[in-house]
Amino acid sequence: MSPRDSTDNDYFLSDEISIVDRWQENWKYSDIMMLAQLRSTSNNKSAGALRILLGLVFFMAGILKVVVPHLGEAFAGQLIAANIPFHSTNLYVFPIVEMVLGLTLLFGLHARLSAAIAAVTMLVAVYVHLAVEDPSLFPLQPVEPIGPFMLLAMLLYVLWKGAGAWSVDLRESE
Repeated sequence: MSPRDSTDNDYFLSDEISIVDRWQENWKYSDIMMLAQLRSTSNNKSAGALRILLGLVFFMAGILKVVVPHLGEAFAGQLIAANIPFHSTNLYVFPIVEMVLGLTLLFGLHARLSAAIAAVTMLVAVYVHLAVEDPSLFPLQPVEPIGPFMLLAMLLYVLWKGAGAWSVDLRESE
């Protein structure tokens, strides 16, 4: 190999590194901008009130599934009857996810992301309500998916408007 080949290779290698470095810098900047846009919100009191209500509902639903044995058993029956995969894992993981989503919505911390994740869980809840035919598996709610649809509509509003008033997202976006 001649010295010129080595120089050419170094030139191409340094050019490739600079392209990768520029791509990483742009990616980091766009990633930061995307997070800032996700957290941006206004002092919308209706969005704030809905977010707090949703936070309480999700947090309490998770707590009740853990603390009240009858509700935990009904939840396990719903997962099995609806053929949800990994139902034994979801039996323990999902209440924790509900509690975490409830807290993040309650405080308004990354509320849009939390609302998006919670909306997916409500879509699964709608499926469970439609797939399960045993009314004894729904001890505190009707078999029809009225509750999940109402929560889904409220979550979509928070997803659209942001965390609103009284939120960490608002305080950090000012």
